[in-house]
Amino acid sequence: MARTIEELEKNHPCFGGCRFNAGRIHLPVSPGCNIACKFCDRAINDVEERPGVTSKVISPDEANKFIDKALELVPNLKVAGIAGPGDTLATDKAFETFRKISKGHPELLKCMSTNGLLLNERADELIEVGVDTLTVTVNAVDPEIEAQINDYIIYHDKIYMGVEAAKILIKNQLAGIRKVAAAGVTVKINTVLVPGINDEHIETIAKTVKEAGAIIYNIIPLIPQHKLSHISRPTCEQIEKARAEAEKHIKVFRHCAHCRADAVGVPGVSEYSRQVFQNRLINARETFSHG
Repeated sequence: MARTIEELEKNHPCFGGCRFNAGRIHLPVSPGCNIACKFCDRAINDVEERPGVTSKVISPDEANKFIDKALELVPNLKVAGIAGPGDTLATDKAFETFRKISKGHPELLKCMSTNGLLLNERADELIEVGVDTLTVTVNAVDPEIEAQINDYIIYHDKIYMGVEAAKILIKNQLAGIRKVAAAGVTVKINTVLVPGINDEHIETIAKTVKEAGAIIYNIIPLIPQHKLSHISRPTCEQIEKARAEAEKHIKVFRHCAHCRADAVGVPGVSEYSRQVFQNRLINARETFSHG
């Protein structure tokens, strides 16, 4: 059953004004990735507060146990999400987890994030397990620009690089978005704003993903690291300019908390991942990977 945007705004912290009321748990069940974003540094640790990081990878069989524990601490938990630490479609782990959640906690919204490389060919499985909301990271719809952000992809056991890789990725992302959106899945797009690379391309991305069926758009400022460590962080003016350009075509979400792959709680209010997953230490530094 398709969720309305009004329902999501009340129950999903990534879709509107409920972000200080509704809780979510991210279940880190997806271990590996199939693309190499130049800004992304996935890690297993207890200290970094960013997407792509978790204290540990859990199994699908453990998911409901951790949800039960989270509900004791966050009674207003509304969303069970899977956002890494790798890509959710690169293995079967996310789908196995959602099937178990459907039985153990059918009341929770099921949310997934992906880079979209395998979205078109795995769309039917995603629809079958009842994913309610899907976030796809789309950093460009021009292969020449995408090739400056992503080193390579691994697609059907073959490595593709540069513009060739970018063409495959973009084609699969847009085809997948069209397919799942047509089936009633609510689609949000994340774009990492990289000054000097895609900052003048944001309006084109927003228009293209809106036409494909996405309904909400999130612009995430790059925090320089990994192979893009030499690029300056976007200024507030650059971020607002990009949002204004995107907003000509699609609703823009402005409250992203850049959550870890094992986040638990209400974004901006509470964080219980250490208590739930029993492996967290103190925050040491703030960086960013894809979300």
